Amino acid sequence: MKRLRWLHCERGLHSLRAKLTLANVALLALGIVAATAVSLMGMRYYLLGQVDTQLTKTRDSLGSTQLTMRQIDSLSVVSFVRDRLAPEHVDEHSTPDSIYAAVNSKGRTVGMFGFKPTEAQNSLANTVGDPRPLVKDTDPHDVTVHGAKYRVTATRLADGTYILLATSTEALHQGMFKALKLDLAIGGLLLVLLAWLTMMSVSRRMRPLEDMVETSSAIAEGDLTRRVPSSTHPTQEVEQLRIALNSMLHQVESAYRTREHSAAQLRRFVADASHELRTPLSAIRGYLQLYDKGMLSDPDERKRAWERVLAETDRMGRLVDELLTLARLDQQPELRFRNVDVSRLVRDAAQDLRVQQPDRPIEVAADGSLLVHADESGLRQVLGNLVGNVRTHTPAEAPVRLGVEREDGIVRLCVADEGPGLCEEDAARVFDRFFRAGGGAGSGLGLAIVQGVVQAHGGEVTVHTAPGEGLAVTVTLPARTAAVRAGLLLRRL
Repeated sequence: MKRLRWLHCERGLHSLRAKLTLANVALLALGIVAATAVSLMGMRYYLLGQVDTQLTKTRDSLGSTQLTMRQIDSLSVVSFVRDRLAPEHVDEHSTPDSIYAAVNSKGRTVGMFGFKPTEAQNSLANTVGDPRPLVKDTDPHDVTVHGAKYRVTATRLADGTYILLATSTEALHQGMFKALKLDLAIGGLLLVLLAWLTMMSVSRRMRPLEDMVETSSAIAEGDLTRRVPSSTHPTQEVEQLRIALNSMLHQVESAYRTREHSAAQLRRFVADASHELRTPLSAIRGYLQLYDKGMLSDPDERKRAWERVLAETDRMGRLVDELLTLARLDQQPELRFRNVDVSRLVRDAAQDLRVQQPDRPIEVAADGSLLVHADESGLRQVLGNLVGNVRTHTPAEAPVRLGVEREDGIVRLCVADEGPGLCEEDAARVFDRFFRAGGGAGSGLGLAIVQGVVQAHGGEVTVHTAPGEGLAVTVTLPARTAAVRAGLLLRRL
């Protein structure tokens, strides 16, 4: 199916290439036909104009003499007329360049200069018929004599005799026919050359489009890393399309990778949550079965079993609460922003840790008052999780430092310990849900909740650690203006 789709795209491009070529060839063909027609019409008009001018001059000169036919035959002073008008001794079936015929008032052809009328003269007279319209008309007419084309006009002598004057236009038509063949031959060569050049140019110009089709087909087959390559001489529009398409493909790939990553995280989250919930449920079920079967007859054993059931129930309750917290954070909850003294929250967290672990060295750098526009319960949860993480994963004698400071309009909160630290691989996954370095205690959701709360405030959280160098978690919160904007955005969502 994908191969067929690629073939259809390729055929579409070839069809477009053929259409563009045919369009260019058709336009040039129309141009050649129009130019040829105009040039032939101009040539015919010019040559016929010369023939008509010569006939008209001869007719006017002969008509202005007011001579009769007898005078023309007898006057030697007009021998030049004899030389002009006397018929040549040619074959009677030939087509001379000029024909001059005399027609009397009865419409019969008469001899001229002592010669009998030739076949050509008789044919001209028969073709013309009544010569009077030719005398009245100032422009010569087209006639055909023995299959040859002539231009003919007429004049009337003083004795009523009509003189027909005809000049052949065969040479003109033959010249025009040769010119037409030459124009068509050159035009045909130009059409072939244009078709070839158009095919080459369109193929080169459409190569980026073919690359786009090929890239799209490859992506449809699963290769999301493919991009449209840049052509050697791209046009501005095609280059803009290539950049836009590559940008879209990058976003599609990023969205696909994000979706796959989210799906994988969701599957891992569900598996981890099922595992974490199954452990306390299995313990509770086990103790209840022991009790149901009467195997806990000793009061001390029943008390110990009851304590274990309560402990596992509390553990499961905390796990469910943490999961609900994460679910709410994923839904971008509405935070209640107000001015909060972060220094006081840090001192309270340090005091809680002193009560829980009196022997742990604790250093606090949170003197005075430092206000930030944030959600107080969220910040308390962040500090509580960070301190709880230190209490759970570090020895009781490991020193801890809690500090807060304002710098360049941001508030930086840091909780650092001198515990065993984490390796680089574990540090990269420290914010993953249900991740516990070295299979340690806890649900593995504490730092994930910290990250979710901080991101809901528009801030970020980072860790600095190395094996044997402890762990330092730094929370950076935006300034008041940025925090207010983040809160308004969350309320709209």
